[in-house]
Amino acid sequence: MPRSNRPRNTGRDRDDDDGDLSFLLTEWLRTERKRDGEWKVQPVSAVRAVKSYVCPGCRLEVAPGVAHVVTWRADDMLGDAAALADRRHWHGHCWRIH
Repeated sequence: MPRSNRPRNTGRDRDDDDGDLSFLLTEWLRTERKRDGEWKVQPVSAVRAVKSYVCPGCRLEVAPGVAHVVTWRADDMLGDAAALADRRHWHGHCWRIH
């Protein structure tokens, strides 16, 4: 029987990340140092970008289907949960020049 190249259902809906933030900790997560402290930076591919956000850098829309980054403070005084709750979605260019 020929092999199927279709991805198997993992039992998890990848489009609904509001309830499960574990994806933030697994896919290319990195730490960057900026003038205002250390930040966790998570790239979001165009395929995974399914919602609209406002970029804090330029105040323009990060539209669905546009690759971007999600950032949150790595050194938040209130802890990791508070930092994750305060995460922001940036255009890649806006984040680089921030």
